[in-house]
Amino acid sequence: MKHYWVYIMTNTNNTVLYTGVTNDLERRVAEHKDEKGSSFTSKYNVTKLVFYECFDRIYDAIGAEKKIKAGSRAKKNVIIENTNPDWQDLYNQKIASRSLH
Repeated sequence: MKHYWVYIMTNTNNTVLYTGVTNDLERRVAEHKDEKGSSFTSKYNVTKLVFYECFDRIYDAIGAEKKIKAGSRAKKNVIIENTNPDWQDLYNQKIASRSLH
């Protein structure tokens, strides 16, 4: 079964948020970290994965992405802090344990 992720990334100071959707979270976050993800993430040095959620259907992932993007910064902060109160880089933790999938 294929999986899809909605994710939020930030910079080292947690001042910029980027929300995206992908079918390969590990690859996509690695692209952002290598400054190959998007011009926005490269420009603002967005390299820290602070939230992700997995979906079985692309339409659900896209719907979640749109809902997050439409929300205020305060709402995005709540989403992140509900699962990652210290705003740690989840990529390093999850890749080490290989539990992104």
